[in-house]
Amino acid sequence: MPGMNAKPIAAQPPQWYWIAAIWCGLGLFDATQNVVVMRAEGMHHAWMNLWLMLLLSWLPWALVTPLVMQMGSRYPLLPVRSPTAWMRHAALWATISLVAAAWMAGLQEVLNPWTPNVPPGPYVDLWLVKFYDQLWSSLILYCCILIARYMLDSRERLARQEVEAARLAEQLTKAELAALRHQVEPHFLFNALNGVAGLVRTGQNESAVEMIARLSDFMRHLVQDSGRQEVPLAEELKFAQMYLGIQSARFADRLRVKIDVANDTGRAIVPSLILQPIVENAVKHGIAARAKGGAIEIRAARANGKLTLSVYNDGPGLPADWEANGAAIGLSNVRNRLHGLYGDDATLKVGNEGRRGVNVSISMPFREQ
Repeated sequence: MPGMNAKPIAAQPPQWYWIAAIWCGLGLFDATQNVVVMRAEGMHHAWMNLWLMLLLSWLPWALVTPLVMQMGSRYPLLPVRSPTAWMRHAALWATISLVAAAWMAGLQEVLNPWTPNVPPGPYVDLWLVKFYDQLWSSLILYCCILIARYMLDSRERLARQEVEAARLAEQLTKAELAALRHQVEPHFLFNALNGVAGLVRTGQNESAVEMIARLSDFMRHLVQDSGRQEVPLAEELKFAQMYLGIQSARFADRLRVKIDVANDTGRAIVPSLILQPIVENAVKHGIAARAKGGAIEIRAARANGKLTLSVYNDGPGLPADWEANGAAIGLSNVRNRLHGLYGDDATLKVGNEGRRGVNVSISMPFREQ
């Protein structure tokens, strides 16, 4: 489950140009706003020096922002688990405040914008005054940087959770599809072996040997292809023909097969073994019960971005309670696989066709290999 063995989020270093742009914008706004207001009130200062001093006073905070963000990620203040994190942040905030105050005092010593004709006074005194004056504002700035880091961490955590949820959902879907697909294989194998046993009982040994040989080829291809959920239609038709070849060893000339596939559909991607349970139902319920056998027709066509596959048999029509018998199990499997792969973009329709025969039709998005 997400979060059980999740690794701690490694905070991504913030892009330096975003930090520079934000602090530069704050500095320009602060410097310009103060100079304009003071001049409007009739004050007299060295305006260019004052503007430059106010702008450059933000530089220490711009430089330490990555460090504060890194501390915020490594030592989060909430939830409160240990005073160590709070002590680390308090020490860093005090250090930054002292450095920022020293920087501002130095700027005032050099530029002296307030009283150009009078010396600004001792540096240490200016430093202490700046430190105490800016103490609360520096705390607010420090907290704002931490809040920005926490917001970025939350976004990264949410993105990771969404990616993990999507990955787990994909794995679950693949597992469900694999389980559905693997239900087909033993079911088919048991039916095929029953067919072999029936041929042996009736003394049709040559047909039984032929059926076993074809079954061996079919199972070999099935094992080789077991890792894929989707295959080109041409391969799926080959599987269907191999299965019908196995059945032809059982029914001989009682089983007639016709395949009508449009030329532009051979490379279309379809679920692996999607036709086999449908064809198997057609043989079992439409051909096997009739003394003279019957015909099975497989069709494929493309229209309006959809691929339509249909399997028709000319046997008896479906009774009213057909969904209660074994035929519905295989078709339910087919429907579930289609929904797992394509959602509502795929449909399965089953119905009687005319006076005689049953048609099973699949519609799915047309995608080429």
